[in-house]
Amino acid sequence: MAIDTKDVRSILNDLIQTCKDGQQGFVDAAHHVHDPYVKTMFLELSQQRSMYAGELQQEVTRLQGEPETSGTAAGALHRGWIDFKAKVSGQNDQAAIREAERGEDAAVTAYRIAMEKMLPEDIRNTLERQFKAILDAHRRVRALEVRSSGGAA
Repeated sequence: MAIDTKDVRSILNDLIQTCKDGQQGFVDAAHHVHDPYVKTMFLELSQQRSMYAGELQQEVTRLQGEPETSGTAAGALHRGWIDFKAKVSGQNDQAAIREAERGEDAAVTAYRIAMEKMLPEDIRNTLERQFKAILDAHRRVRALEVRSSGGAA
């Protein structure tokens, strides 16, 4: 049995905030890294999250709700922590990559929780597609951490 429309809108709005957090978090992380490859990847992932937030906002609107337009307070605090750590650590790439991975852990968890719900098939399909790409991004960020700790960055 599917959950009611109000609950679906709430789930989608939570994911919009998660995507907005990731969008801004990747931009902030890109500003703290020196490696051009990592910077480019972070900016691409930021654009991906912006696109995903937009798709979810359209779904909320289609469900006659008011879509979220910003991230969470926790996301803003995390970005503040990234800024602080970058200043303290001399803005090394590894610290920014490690924090980006923590952000990706949160995104993966948020999507897993949302997909445990009985959602309409069209929305589930959208979330599954986005989730697969987020898992791929998480693996890519984790690989950067290994690359960075190995001295390649």
